[in-house]
Amino acid sequence: MATTKSAGSTRLGRHSQPKYLGIKLSNGQKARPGQILVRQRGTKWFPGKNVKRGKDDTLYSMKEGVVSFTTKRKQRFDGSHRIAKMVNVL
Repeated sequence: MATTKSAGSTRLGRHSQPKYLGIKLSNGQKARPGQILVRQRGTKWFPGKNVKRGKDDTLYSMKEGVVSFTTKRKQRFDGSHRIAKMVNVL
C-alpha cells in the first residue's frame, strides 16, 4: 500500500517562455546594419533615421553608425500633440 495519497497532475504550471524584450543597444553604442536595437510589443519606441520596424515591432538598424535616443512632438489626428520616443542611427 502507498504511504502517500496519489495526487495526480496539477492544472497549473503552463508558463510561456520569456521573450527578452527591451532595449538591446544603449545611447552612444555602435550599430551594424541589421542589428536589433529594441525588441517591443507595440510601438513604445518609434523608428527614426536609418532605423526600420519589423512586423513584430522590433526596431533594427539599416546602416552602420551610433545609436541615439531622442524625443519628438507628434501631432495626432485631432490636432493634439504627444511626445514620441525615437531611435536613430547616425
